[in-house]
Amino acid sequence: MAVAALEIVGLCLGVIGLIGTTSVTGMPQWRVTAFIESNIVVFETIWEGLWMNCIRHANIRMQCKVYDSLLALTPDLQAARGLMCVAVILTLLAVLIAIVGMKCTRCTGDNERVKGYIVLTAGIIFILAGVIVLIPVSWTGHNIIRDFYNPLVDLAQKRELGEALYIGWATAGVLIAGGAILCCTCCCAKEEKNQYSYSPQQATYSSHHVARRTASTYSKSQYV
Repeated sequence: MAVAALEIVGLCLGVIGLIGTTSVTGMPQWRVTAFIESNIVVFETIWEGLWMNCIRHANIRMQCKVYDSLLALTPDLQAARGLMCVAVILTLLAVLIAIVGMKCTRCTGDNERVKGYIVLTAGIIFILAGVIVLIPVSWTGHNIIRDFYNPLVDLAQKRELGEALYIGWATAGVLIAGGAILCCTCCCAKEEKNQYSYSPQQATYSSHHVARRTASTYSKSQYV
């Protein structure tokens, strides 16, 4: 029962991670305008994402434009595009695999060993997806912080960490946690199986021992 509950918790974390990964991939708030020193044009905010950049005017109107060319993007954004798409595919695949291998489903019959291996596979994929999400988010954050403190970069070109990066870090943690829980359920299932396993040799020995004691008791009672 405890193993089934852990599987549900791990699957729920995986679904949350899937939603977060998809949201981070599509959000334009990876880089946002930095209002520092003379750059105080607060009525206009610039967002730069993986697929488009947006300009928001005084919280009233927002205009977005998709990037014209992939080659015009910086290397970190090009890599982030590919890695985030791979992370979305892996997370979706892990969710489907976890559903197939859960104890409350009958997709693979009642073979607990096969289900354990399926859940373990889903957990490993979740952890791998979390690491893949963590790479582009951390890489982009590092470049933003490096350019922010670089005196050679023009003030108008400096950016700050956007909301998508913070959500990406949280999503990576959720995916890794969900994958770790699913991997732990496989170990817990093996321990429970060993704890409640039935030994035929021990049962045969016990039955023979009880039979001998019973026969000895009856033989003594006959002499009384």
